[in-house]
Amino acid sequence: MMHEEEEVLIHCLYFTASRFARNITKLAEDTFNFDGIAPSHLYMIMTVKFHPGITQKELCYKLSIAPSTSTRFIDKLERQKLVTRKPEGKQTFISLTDKGEKLYVEFRKALKQLFSSYSEVLGKEFSEDLSKTLHEASNKLESKS
Repeated sequence: MMHEEEEVLIHCLYFTASRFARNITKLAEDTFNFDGIAPSHLYMIMTVKFHPGITQKELCYKLSIAPSTSTRFIDKLERQKLVTRKPEGKQTFISLTDKGEKLYVEFRKALKQLFSSYSEVLGKEFSEDLSKTLHEASNKLESKS
């Protein structure tokens, strides 16, 4: 028999999603061991890889982050010589350096390892379905705001 507290938590997407996010974040941090480069920075590198010369504004939109956050991320990645900025007029275009390209390749390997880690526990099909469902839910919630 389920306790009232557990029942409330199971039916609250906020608490359930937060708990899941903490668990998957810990797994990701354990998997992505890249000398102090946070998983969020790695996703920025991947986005720049897929969109060479992307503007900072487009990057913010694609990653759902504030301009001030993107500036901090880009500053850090630039200091680590992983990205370059090319200002043109009011726009700034961001691209990967050779070092950034190499890190991207390592990151993709780590992503496969991360998928293997949680798929072992959750099952491959469930993992793929959950990821797709969460992606769709995020898109719907973002389009509403």
